[in-house]
Amino acid sequence: MNTFTDWDILRNLLLAARWTLLLSLVAFVGGTVVAMPLVAVRLSGRRWPGRVVRAWSELFQGTPLLMQLFLAFFGVALFGIDVSPWTAASLALTFYTSAFLVDIWFGSICALPKGQWEACRCLGLSVGQALFRVVLPQALRIAIAPTVGFAVQVVKGTALASIIGFVELTRAGTILNNVTFEPFKVFGLVALGYFLICYPLSRYSKYLEKKFNAAHHH
Repeated sequence: MNTFTDWDILRNLLLAARWTLLLSLVAFVGGTVVAMPLVAVRLSGRRWPGRVVRAWSELFQGTPLLMQLFLAFFGVALFGIDVSPWTAASLALTFYTSAFLVDIWFGSICALPKGQWEACRCLGLSVGQALFRVVLPQALRIAIAPTVGFAVQVVKGTALASIIGFVELTRAGTILNNVTFEPFKVFGLVALGYFLICYPLSRYSKYLEKKFNAAHHH
């Protein structure tokens, strides 16, 4: 006898969506904190540290996020450290996010004309002053659209955290389906939940891209 009403299903999915959003936010903020010093290392032009940062990016971009989640959860346990699914998912998604943000931001800075740096040098600005007063404000405008666009990938990536037992939207959908045996309804609502989170971000990213391109051509 199925005693789950539609409201029960919806309420449980809404509670789980909260965790999806929270995990996405943690991954994005954490990824930003990790990526910033890595971008600074690549900008410094030092050979070996730069190679290490590139290897970091390639490692996390080139391996499946699912594998990274498994390693964060089960790999750490091999050392006798007990990690919760929340901690493992946060760590794995933070490193995954940072690897992409490094490339997005470094690429945005490199996309600026070389003349900008030379002009700063002529004005007698130090590298730090040139970076913070001239280069970064412009690079930020280039970076913001792909950064917001990548946020959509991070939200979708949180769905994989269900594999290690973290109860977010996908995992809650699976649990509810096992109770209600109404896959079409349950997973339809799960899909709708992701759409409602991701669609505004996608639209905003496209809007920012158009806005930047318009400003760039004027």
